[in-house]
Amino acid sequence: MINMRILGIDYGQARVGIAITDELQITAQGLKTINYNGNDKILLSELDKIIEEYNIETIVVGMPLHMDGNRSKRVEITEKFIHKLKCKYNKIKIVSQDERLTTVQAHRTMNELDINKNRKKQLVDTISAVYILETYINKP
Repeated sequence: MINMRILGIDYGQARVGIAITDELQITAQGLKTINYNGNDKILLSELDKIIEEYNIETIVVGMPLHMDGNRSKRVEITEKFIHKLKCKYNKIKIVSQDERLTTVQAHRTMNELDINKNRKKQLVDTISAVYILETYINKP
């Protein structure tokens, strides 16, 4: 049997963080940040390559809720993106995951690791995607 992986996505306006589990779906690692400047065609083309290379069975997309649990402006945009994913990748399970505080956690992690300011911008989305994916795989 081929081991399948889970893909985590932190869907932002200009950049998208991508994380992936190991084949046993125990740990999550950051894979990359895709600069797509709001052009979903560029993003979907990159996702095609990742899905094919890593044998993805589930895609987890971070849902940008407000701290009080209410919907943010980005929720509707994210839901439209999830709909595109479900249409394009109809054999893959696609779910959303509350992403509250993942960006805060990502910045805290980068500060602890003393990552320089220029590099933080490229890493924050990938690290956020890792936290989104970890939250999903560690759910009881």
